Amino acid sequence: MCGRITLTSSGQELAEQFGLEVSPELRPRYNIAPSQEIATVRVEAEGRRVCRFNRWGLIPSWAKDPAIGSRMINARAETVAEKPSFRAALRRRRCIVPADGFYEWAGTGRGRQPHLFRQHDGAILAIAGLWEAWLGPEGDEIESCTLITTEANATMRRFHHRMPVLLAARDHSCWLDPGERYPKRVLPLLAPCPSDWLNAVEVSRHVNNPGNDDPRCV
Repeated sequence: MCGRITLTSSGQELAEQFGLEVSPELRPRYNIAPSQEIATVRVEAEGRRVCRFNRWGLIPSWAKDPAIGSRMINARAETVAEKPSFRAALRRRRCIVPADGFYEWAGTGRGRQPHLFRQHDGAILAIAGLWEAWLGPEGDEIESCTLITTEANATMRRFHHRMPVLLAARDHSCWLDPGERYPKRVLPLLAPCPSDWLNAVEVSRHVNNPGNDDPRCV
């Protein structure tokens, strides 16, 4: 499971790393939680990469109640091509969720201790995601997204049996390509990243409360 992330990088840094034509307006986020707004990178008209903000928790287009999104914050790589909630988005609406890091909790003698996972070289993580547009009965539209998870690599296994799918830079174009609609060609990308990509740092239990979103979290 991946249930909390950080994104404190600037819009300019995001634009440079993901090839965006326009730098998005970002404020530092230290504790992004499900149901909150989350930045995503996707390809739109004429192949332009853009940043859009979606609700974290995918709402399928056929859903009658948007509350279903609270149960769709993650999609499992092993079943994403089969689940009715995700299979259409896998073909047509793939995105990248940028993050400086993500949190996971491990049991200790003092209770569950949060850890922050970041990439060794400081680069922004590219989490594989899916997005969807939902139209309500009153005409209100909600764009939402989910993060894809896979089995844990050796680094993560000490903390949890799952981890987010982290895409290598060379795979961004394939994952984002809206013309690539055959799941069998993108599913191989949904594998654990190399174990030496990440380091883990103990952080304050201040992050346990999703209402806390300040530097004390890290």
